[in-house]
Amino acid sequence: MSSSQRPGADATVAAVSAAVTGPLEQLDLDVEAVELTPAGKRRVLRIAVDKDGGVSLDDVAAATRAINDVLDATAALGEQPYTLEVTSRGVDRPLTLPRHWRRNATRLVKATLADGSAVTGRIGESDEEQVVLDVDGAPRTVRYDEVKKALVQIEFNRKNEDE
Repeated sequence: MSSSQRPGADATVAAVSAAVTGPLEQLDLDVEAVELTPAGKRRVLRIAVDKDGGVSLDDVAAATRAINDVLDATAALGEQPYTLEVTSRGVDRPLTLPRHWRRNATRLVKATLADGSAVTGRIGESDEEQVVLDVDGAPRTVRYDEVKKALVQIEFNRKNEDE
């Protein structure tokens, strides 16, 4: 979760995150990021959500309603006007939690490891501590605590397994 560099912004982001987490969990959605940035006289509050199987437009609409209800009932954002943007996690965000790996099973990922090396492979089985990557047809187990950074790679011409 991030915020602008203004004093109190971190506390505001933490308060918003705490306030919306429960209602979003009731919708089977995880809060992935909360960002608050200045935009002229207003602020932009961006909340990224995710869930197993991906986020649909209906999920974003339901999340937006739930977040609006929570924010209307709390003073987390104070009196200054804001614009709310609810989005899905997005492919450009790093894989940082075990659920991110699970939700991206079969996708191609490039991981930079703590020792400085990099590995690119297709995500296979994963649990709370590690993932198995298919690296050129050979399985390679990688512990999450060995991963410095991991990003899903965009594949434009990927064929389905049944093709």
